[in-house]
Amino acid sequence: MTDNVQKMKPIWFFVGLILLVMGAVILATGVYDLVRHVESNKVLSHLHPAVWWGGMMTAFGLLFVLLNRRAEVD
Repeated sequence: MTDNVQKMKPIWFFVGLILLVMGAVILATGVYDLVRHVESNKVLSHLHPAVWWGGMMTAFGLLFVLLNRRAEVD
């Protein structure tokens, strides 16, 4: 028999990709709002949650992608 079996990436690699892309979009939106001084009447908007959450999602997504880039599942 031949060992011509294709290996798959773990689910955490793809979760990391999704977090990375979505986090980058949210971070870019937050930075745009911060630079353009977009006014918002929402509670705690002065803390710029889009920048914080986008940055955290991007960092965790990058971490997941880097830790699982060479991992393979049978």
